[in-house]
Amino acid sequence: MLSEGDTLPKLTLLDDAGNRVATHDLLGGHLVLWFYPKDDTPG
Repeated sequence: MLSEGDTLPKLTLLDDAGNRVATHDLLGGHLVLWFYPKDDTPG
């Protein structure tokens, strides 16, 4: 599990259009990752 301030691991994921996005492409700015347990639950 990551904690605040941890380094983001090297990952490559698909965006909503099916394009590959690698974590190294996101370097140089702020990044917020939001994960939720499942749809339609209070956040």
